[in-house]
Amino acid sequence: METDVFGVRHGVKLRNTFYRSKHLQTEVQTGTGMDLNMVYIKSYMTRYFSFILVLTTSLICGSAARAIESEWAVSSEARSRLISGVSASGLSSAAPMGFEIRLKEGWKTYWKAPGPQGYPPNFDWAGSDNVRKLDVTWPTPTRFNVLGYDSIGYTGDVLLPLSVSIDDPRKPAKLDLKVEFLTCKEICIPQFAQFNIFLPAGSPQPTVYSFAIDQARGLSPAPAGAGFGVERVSLSTKTNPAELILEGKAPFTVQEGDLFIDGLSGYFFSAPKIDVLSGNRFRLTSVATSIPPAFPSLGQEATYTLVLNGQSFSQKASLSQLSADPIGPRELLLIVALALVGGFVLNFMPCVLPVLAIKLTSVLSHFDDSRRAIRMGFLATSAGILVSFLGLALGAIALKHLGMTVGWGMQFQEPFFVAVMVFVMALFACNLWGFFEFSLPQGIARISDNRPTSGLGGAFWTGVLVTLLATPCSAPFVGTALTFALSRGAFEIIVVFVAMALGLCLPYLLTALFPSAVKMLPRPGRWMQAVRIGMGFLVALTGAWLLWVLFNQTGLVASVLVGIASVLIVGFFSCFRTQVRWLATLCTISAAFIALEITQVTPERASFDSVKWIKFDELDISRRIDSGEIILVDVTAEWCVTCKWNKATVLYNNPILNRLTDDVTPIQADWTRPDTVISDFLARNNRFGIPFNIVYGPGAKEGIVLPELLSAGAVMQAIIQARGS
Repeated sequence: METDVFGVRHGVKLRNTFYRSKHLQTEVQTGTGMDLNMVYIKSYMTRYFSFILVLTTSLICGSAARAIESEWAVSSEARSRLISGVSASGLSSAAPMGFEIRLKEGWKTYWKAPGPQGYPPNFDWAGSDNVRKLDVTWPTPTRFNVLGYDSIGYTGDVLLPLSVSIDDPRKPAKLDLKVEFLTCKEICIPQFAQFNIFLPAGSPQPTVYSFAIDQARGLSPAPAGAGFGVERVSLSTKTNPAELILEGKAPFTVQEGDLFIDGLSGYFFSAPKIDVLSGNRFRLTSVATSIPPAFPSLGQEATYTLVLNGQSFSQKASLSQLSADPIGPRELLLIVALALVGGFVLNFMPCVLPVLAIKLTSVLSHFDDSRRAIRMGFLATSAGILVSFLGLALGAIALKHLGMTVGWGMQFQEPFFVAVMVFVMALFACNLWGFFEFSLPQGIARISDNRPTSGLGGAFWTGVLVTLLATPCSAPFVGTALTFALSRGAFEIIVVFVAMALGLCLPYLLTALFPSAVKMLPRPGRWMQAVRIGMGFLVALTGAWLLWVLFNQTGLVASVLVGIASVLIVGFFSCFRTQVRWLATLCTISAAFIALEITQVTPERASFDSVKWIKFDELDISRRIDSGEIILVDVTAEWCVTCKWNKATVLYNNPILNRLTDDVTPIQADWTRPDTVISDFLARNNRFGIPFNIVYGPGAKEGIVLPELLSAGAVMQAIIQARGS
């Protein structure tokens, strides 16, 4: 018995086998016909299974090829697609991918900090499965000119490496990516594309694109080190225009170079002038071609990318020296006077009236108190206002030092702050209605009784409440004073905020100076109870408005839970003693905050406006101006009372309403929640609070800024001027 080529023992000796398309010729020595039949059967089985194996392998390989790249998104300006460097999700928490752009000749796209005339690619992966986040590595860009402006970006073929973080590498992952990027030549055209790549679970293998992705990653700036480094960065606005000076070192003598900055919002700098210093050190001096109104803070951090003799590196550095244009005593006094008047006018804005009502009720309740007691009560309220404004000033200084955007009333963008104000308004309203007498815990009760004869804490906290409710309102002169303060240093911020505080507490200071004026008010009687009830309803309406603001920020469920918590807190104050009521209140507020964090969503707001507002988009505004449209931009928020007043009295009444529904394009920017795009837009227009309205048109491409309190005449005049000839 011998074993044949198929491994079967038949006593057959196979001498030679030839396979042809139609005939099988075999020379064998055999003892039975059965053995020859087995040879035929086995040969056909071998060919059959070989065919199945080849087919299966082809299908698998074809599937992998489709999985590592998306279809091309094609336009007349560029082609783009998504590619993967691995074939499966594998055991790593991050999968290398790449966004590839092939630009037509002459077309350009932009870097992450492109300059004032462009915007960087925007990546949205919200519809992905098993994907946690996406990080972009930016290759070193180049400087080019588009439409007469310097910009930073790329030409030709561009590959942006992506690092896709996977939640669970043991499971399949699907990246559903929406990309928006801008292409420019003689004109700028936005590109929109959607891609998806599916990575099956399993051991990852490199794809045909893995080398290209690694190569593109190698084109990004290297971190500082190996002889490269930034030593000092300073910014000066004493020169005209402003200059940025960067000093650093390199392992060679710098002969040519460029500088790209990411992190100094609103600034854009020209190609630098190079000065060679001793020991392979250098100085780059760049002139600012775009300057925001807000001066950056000392220590503000940014990322500096340097290209020196064809080699690039990147380093984060802080501004080590600042110098701004000096301001004379006369100019500073003028700003202080404007702040003082603006603070006084805030007393008559709708935001502050409920608190004035509370204070008036308190004064009438102590009609028969001594002049000294009345004076001390009003001084305590003034102290509360001054301390609160100092706190706001210090907070603004701290935020500027951290490089964050600062704005008047910005605390109302935070749902937790609004919820606290809802609780406070509910307590004050029910206190005025006589549900309970308001008192603080015993530890501080000695200084917090609202009676001027026994303690000043209540009066002090009334001043704090006046300040908090004044911040969502703007008034004439307030915007000018705030713009100056928030664009300068710490000294100017404190001086202007203190001046505003003095203006706001001026009625209280005058009453403290002339306490006998209180005796001129009607003597308290039964009518006082009716006044307290009426004032309570005024405060309750303020609370209801704040609850509506919260609804627009967080949705129905979260706002309902805060409303229920308000009812519970009022119940605690009505039923329990001081210590128990405060403990129960703190527990309820903590539970409400947890529920608010869990349940808050961004609701789709139903519009009941008479005007069909278009969502704010600066690029869209530029296109509309170029096409000859007249545009009114309204920067507003649900918490901005002055904004509501402007709409009710001017924008939603004729003749302005007719213009907004006829030949003027209405565009609205909603600042109810924090939005850096809107904050930057305000800063570029010398504003740090709202309301803010500006009119654009063929005759006013830079825009006509309207006053904070609108009038039909001012709006109509701006529209006529923007129309041009």
